[in-house]
Amino acid sequence: MSDILKVAAGAAKEAGDFLLHNFGKISKIERKKDKSLATNLDKEAESLIVKRIKASFKGHGIIGEEGASSNLDSDYLWIVDPLDGTHNFVRGINIFGVSIGVIYKGSFCAGAIYMPQEKELYLGEEGSGAFKNGKKITVSQTKKLSECSVSFDSSIRYSPRLMLNALGRLAPEVFNVRMMGSSVRQLSWVAEGKLDLAVEYYDKPWDFAGGMAIIKAGGGKFVNIQNKPLTYKDIGYIVANPYIFEDIKKIIFKS
Repeated sequence: MSDILKVAAGAAKEAGDFLLHNFGKISKIERKKDKSLATNLDKEAESLIVKRIKASFKGHGIIGEEGASSNLDSDYLWIVDPLDGTHNFVRGINIFGVSIGVIYKGSFCAGAIYMPQEKELYLGEEGSGAFKNGKKITVSQTKKLSECSVSFDSSIRYSPRLMLNALGRLAPEVFNVRMMGSSVRQLSWVAEGKLDLAVEYYDKPWDFAGGMAIIKAGGGKFVNIQNKPLTYKDIGYIVANPYIFEDIKKIIFKS
């Protein structure tokens, strides 16, 4: 394991254990302009992660969902979501986790996701593979759409016509559709093959950077929601195992 991945793993676990210890102990909730929520614990968890990164890699860039921003012109860029699934967390639903992605010269090169409730640590690194609690994982081998389990964007309120039309095309072709309310949960399940694909229209870089690095290392494929190569600057994506990837794109991008 590289030093980068060791730091990412340690930071994700520290922040995740902090969140679990404070589950149900929120003292402040803020509503952002996009109607999403942030708590005092999001910000405290981000501070823990950023402190570890800066202590180990002083020149690396950092982007955090809760405002951390430094050295953005560095070849290495850490993209941090200290609490993914905040709405679940606020409502006492224990589907939440921590995501840390590392971008090297624009490429998703390493990622860590930690699900503290389940004590599941997912790691992935370009050239080394993907792992869950030290055991190697890969995306699913499902080849028939009719056998696929799908995670679909829960934020339908933002673009109901567009998203419901896409869901209407997709649902009859697959086995079932889930809405997790947590990108780390759906992306970690895609990474280990419990889900075959995920479709998101409004996920931001901190939501998916860690997960995409892990999925990439485990053999998955992805594009942005405009059917172009996904970058850390994009919003929205489709990610799937390689066997159904082209079929899913035809359904979602049908004019």
